[in-house]
Amino acid sequence: MTAMTLCLDRPGFLPRLSCHHQSRDRLIEPLLISTARVKLLCAPAGSGKSALLVECLLQAPAQCQVHWLPLAGEAISVVDFRQRLAQTLGLPASDEPALLEYLARLQTATWLFLDDYCRIPHPDLDQLLDRLLAISSPRVTWWLSGRRRPQCNWPRLLLDDELYDCERATLAFDQAEIAQLLHHLEPAQAAKAAEMIFRRSGGWCAAVRIALLQKCDWSRNDKLPARPDTLHDYLEHELFAHLTPELAEAWRVLAHLPRFNARLCDHLFGAGEGAQCLSTLQELGCFIEPWQDSADWLQIFAPLTRLMRDEQWPAGRSWHRRACQWFAAELDWKAAFEQALLAEEYEVAVSLLQHFSFEQLFEEQTVVLLLRLHEQQAEELMLGSPQLVGLITAALLFAGRFEQAGECIAHLSRFLPQPCAFHQRQLIARWQAQQGWLLHLQGRMDASRAHFLEALDELGPQFWPARLMCLSGLTQQALVRGELEVAQALNRDALCLARAQGSLVFEGLLELDHAQLLEQRGACGRAEHLLANMDDLLGRQQPLAEPLLGRIALHRGRLSLSQGREMQAAAHFETGLQICLRNQDKRALYGFLGLAQLAANRLDYAQAFVLLRDAERLMQQRRIPDTVYRSVLLQMSCHFWLQQGRAQLAHEALTRVLRHYQGPHGRQPPPATLELIPVLEYLLVLADVYLGRAQMPLARLEAQLQWARQRGMSALQAQLHLALAEVAWLTDNSTAARQSMHEGLALVERCNLQQALRDLQLRQPRLPQAIGRAEPGHYCEVAGAIQNPLSQREIEVLTLVAQGNSNQQIADLLFISLHTVKTHARRINGKLGVERRTQAVARAKVLGIVI
Repeated sequence: MTAMTLCLDRPGFLPRLSCHHQSRDRLIEPLLISTARVKLLCAPAGSGKSALLVECLLQAPAQCQVHWLPLAGEAISVVDFRQRLAQTLGLPASDEPALLEYLARLQTATWLFLDDYCRIPHPDLDQLLDRLLAISSPRVTWWLSGRRRPQCNWPRLLLDDELYDCERATLAFDQAEIAQLLHHLEPAQAAKAAEMIFRRSGGWCAAVRIALLQKCDWSRNDKLPARPDTLHDYLEHELFAHLTPELAEAWRVLAHLPRFNARLCDHLFGAGEGAQCLSTLQELGCFIEPWQDSADWLQIFAPLTRLMRDEQWPAGRSWHRRACQWFAAELDWKAAFEQALLAEEYEVAVSLLQHFSFEQLFEEQTVVLLLRLHEQQAEELMLGSPQLVGLITAALLFAGRFEQAGECIAHLSRFLPQPCAFHQRQLIARWQAQQGWLLHLQGRMDASRAHFLEALDELGPQFWPARLMCLSGLTQQALVRGELEVAQALNRDALCLARAQGSLVFEGLLELDHAQLLEQRGACGRAEHLLANMDDLLGRQQPLAEPLLGRIALHRGRLSLSQGREMQAAAHFETGLQICLRNQDKRALYGFLGLAQLAANRLDYAQAFVLLRDAERLMQQRRIPDTVYRSVLLQMSCHFWLQQGRAQLAHEALTRVLRHYQGPHGRQPPPATLELIPVLEYLLVLADVYLGRAQMPLARLEAQLQWARQRGMSALQAQLHLALAEVAWLTDNSTAARQSMHEGLALVERCNLQQALRDLQLRQPRLPQAIGRAEPGHYCEVAGAIQNPLSQREIEVLTLVAQGNSNQQIADLLFISLHTVKTHARRINGKLGVERRTQAVARAKVLGIVI
């Protein structure tokens, strides 16, 4: 940012801005408004400091004198600095008394910019700057930028309200600002690309700019042709070139550690020397920042750690081994375990697992680390102890690897017989608890329930985590059966035990069960409030239980969606999905499902089915049994097919899926989809009616409704009332349709179940008016709630298609190219979820887009 250009309204030469620069008022306005005499921007390389100063300079008042002194971060003597400052101010003398006298007596409003102040510690220069700041006239405003914070009397300036200290985090781009830089893309594409760039760059200005140069294509494994690795080159010139070899090596070591402090640095680099090395790196602005807002722990800026860890590092094992030793001495077993794995010291890693508790499974990356160790040293783990087998089993179940979990549980037999009958019974009970969960997740409810009950009879107080998991499994099974009172009693007992043990992690797991109970009763608002409170509590606990926070985010997304709060739902689904993906959680499936449903609400069925395919692909890549995801994906697909009028496809899929859950060997649904079977059954009734082959559809739905009513399942009742209204309307029973619609809408309003109403609208947009519910005060607004997904030009094209015009005729009538017409037609089909132009016309007429 030191290029110079002639500025027409000011004498001399001033810096210019890049042609790609984006002005950010949120940064400029506070700086310009502030009355502070000193405005300090201290941040690492590539943070946009110089550009921000230039923008402020260009908005200086006309009567203000502006002086720009580019220092380029170079090591400069006190004499040279005085000479350059005097030259910039137009003074004949450069001695210190003359400078101080001039600045103290200055009566003209003056802005003095010192850009990229000396990067190397220089006490004498800093003391001169401090004297200049202290004695200068109130008419002088100092603008300083640099990677290093000069050793000046900042506290005094701050207390006198004369210092504006711009925090480095505020200099980063946010997602909205990145999306504005992608103005050449469509809004949806720009938002998606901006989210990816922000996630990979942390908003760091240099990384964002490099991403734009590389066309934001971080998804490619191959390098862009004829383009150097710009980010590596940037770091080589802006960071490593200014460090000694010893400091550069230390920085690389720290970049491979998840966190560090001065004591760890002393252990790694030598007593006394390590802490000094860390202090020097911090002073030089080497991208070191607090770790999770800690007062003691630090980390290297996350995007750079990812970059460093992708490189080959032959010396890495020895450094990780030394870090493992230090963390073990500090009794930080999780960090020691991670370092042992990185050092490939697998026997040490196995020994460290003896110190792990079940709750630590829900710390960030623990499951991923356990799975990695299982892949490397499976047999060694099984020979360790029942506790090791239990930990690995839990990790495998969490990730959805049921076959491997079953093999792992079988290894508990290696520890039989036990020395006494009591310990024998305890070990068998632990086996039953784990086997019960495996059977529960596989949908084998009866066998699972028997194991849970028998385990509860034997498990002693010291095995309270296993007791809690048994109670949680029984709670979920009671919810599947619709026994809400039983589920509530079990959940209450489990929560009391978790709180008595002071386990916030287990309390969070059990509150997820509680939220499902409230959701079935139609109390989505209470469930959302419950999970929001738990999310806040867990967010304040260190180490962070990130996998549990991911599951909570996904459930909050589902609750927000059911209440019609789509923006909040999208944010929760995105957050939960990313956390689950990072932690190998099989529940990532429900992030894809939630985003797919949001896409369908916008009538973007093409995107909805892409998300379903992405979910299926991920499940298959991670070798998760299809019993976990197949039926749920097909249920969501059937929802979409019925909305698109593709009843035959839905009927075939529903018949096939329900066969899996019916009969003497029928399975239970996955724990996260408690209402799966009732929903599949009423969707099958709808498909039968659409195809004209239904037998007693109203009676079948009434039987389901009676079952849900007896169990107090309000959310399911609302869906069934609306389905009854739809079937009655389609079978010309207007009286029953009005009655069911009235009862369904009453439940929707009382429980705020807006998504149930939206599903009905998407299947039958004209139904509310057709059955006479369009009077004032009776939800006449529902029919207009669906947003038109087409642009005005796409509506014009579709209208001409409906009139029977060919593509060429449309091109001639609208004065556009034939290629443009075909592009519009392709987008129209995608947005309406159809494949042919005749289907697009029919769908648009149903939605009222085309008359």
